[in-house]
Amino acid sequence: MKQLLYPIFLLITTIGYSQYQYEASDVLPYGKAHPEAPSEVKDFEPMIGTCYCNSTTRKQDGSWTTPEDIIWKWKYIMNGQAVQDETLKPDGSHSGSIRQFIKDSSRWYVHWYSSKTPSATFPVWNGKKEDDKIVLYRKQKAPNGKDGFFRLTFYDMNKTGYKWIGEWVDTTETVVFPTWKITCTRTN
Repeated sequence: MKQLLYPIFLLITTIGYSQYQYEASDVLPYGKAHPEAPSEVKDFEPMIGTCYCNSTTRKQDGSWTTPEDIIWKWKYIMNGQAVQDETLKPDGSHSGSIRQFIKDSSRWYVHWYSSKTPSATFPVWNGKKEDDKIVLYRKQKAPNGKDGFFRLTFYDMNKTGYKWIGEWVDTTETVVFPTWKITCTRTN
């Protein structure tokens, strides 16, 4: 009986594993892009892994806060069909995003969540890779009521790290007001 059960167990285990071979695992700690996923899933490939980052935000008086050290982790999820990131901050708060590319619209949709501001409905940015930058937008009015967007841009992406900036922009993108900057260095 044991001789019959072992091959069946081995077959089931192999089939089960092969269905999820692009998920994060001991062998692939950050997962891997699925070869049948849209090629754009690799847009975030330079960020996959763990980075130590410096994050600074704009204060009410217009000056910048002292940079804080954060850890920003990225991995493939949904068996290599999407990307998830997570930030770990010194104050114990965490945030992250699930990033899914939708082929029909040729756009990324990014759902953001945070332990500081739990929500039943996640804010969503959308955008795409343009040249060597990933640019994402979410409608947001300025404090004076002017229509615009909160624009997120990943740039200078390479094997050693990347940079990120959050900016309020008007609808023509001629008025640009940076509010958040992050610089990251890869650790692995």
